[in-house]
Amino acid sequence: MDKKRIVIALGHNALGTTLPEQKKAAEGSAKAVAEFISQGYQVVVTHSNGPQVGMIHTAMNEFSQKYPEYTDTPMSVCSAMSQGYIGYDLQSAIRGALINKGIYKTVATVLTQVTVDPYDEAFYRPTKIIGRVLNEKEAQAQEKKGNPVTKVDGGFRRIVATPKPQSIVEIDAIKALLDADQVVIACGGGGIPVLMQDHLLKGASAVIEKDTAAGVLADQVDADMLIILTGTNKVCLNFGTPEEKPLDFISVADAKRYLEEGQFEEGTMKPKIEAAVSYIGDSAIRKTLIAKLDPEKPLIAGRDGTMIAK
Repeated sequence: MDKKRIVIALGHNALGTTLPEQKKAAEGSAKAVAEFISQGYQVVVTHSNGPQVGMIHTAMNEFSQKYPEYTDTPMSVCSAMSQGYIGYDLQSAIRGALINKGIYKTVATVLTQVTVDPYDEAFYRPTKIIGRVLNEKEAQAQEKKGNPVTKVDGGFRRIVATPKPQSIVEIDAIKALLDADQVVIACGGGGIPVLMQDHLLKGASAVIEKDTAAGVLADQVDADMLIILTGTNKVCLNFGTPEEKPLDFISVADAKRYLEEGQFEEGTMKPKIEAAVSYIGDSAIRKTLIAKLDPEKPLIAGRDGTMIAK
């Protein structure tokens, strides 16, 4: 009998911010991942990278300020660096959690590129704030390089586009590892955004929404379920109001209606619901579970979180 395949998307709460926080958080997240593997699932793990890629971007640009002979580090390179060091902590922690359960599997991080459309409207309306606070002179220098900035408290910060992911360049490698029943970490931080130019790939000055990329990943590996682990127990209607209503189940049709009504906030729950709807499509088999990460308590679909299905 073929094993069921799932994609687990880890949010910020699952990774922490600083290096010590990340190492400790990764160990907790690894327990949850190992529990699914012990139940016989083939698992692909993807993850956020917001604080980490911001830290890398800031550090590398500070370095270039001190040593002018070094240029600013492109966002695509910062994304690749974040995938590497987050993947290192996760694969080490998952390997250890599996060994504690008597399971011996290779855990591999795939440095993952994701193509985006060069004509995506997001490139004309960048909104994602990154990097440190700049003074006016530094902001002007960034704009001369073609890097847009926005005014914030204390100065200016760079903003980049958040285009929709198109396809995963290394998808065949990810599938091959899964077919060999190995554990894969891929599409970290939404993947490294790249533009296809003839037969070559060029890094894009952008970031990809991690939940949207998780949906594409789940679709392209033909996963049975997408599990999005976040900081809230359930998806709620009228979140943060006296009329707040937690939901155990949402049909795809209702999810689309709630999106149209503006029930979910940009940058938090909205991209998770959009990813679920896109991934499930018309399938009567695919499901998405949005739930809170609790390393000490195995998730039981239907009792924990919010299930989305056709």
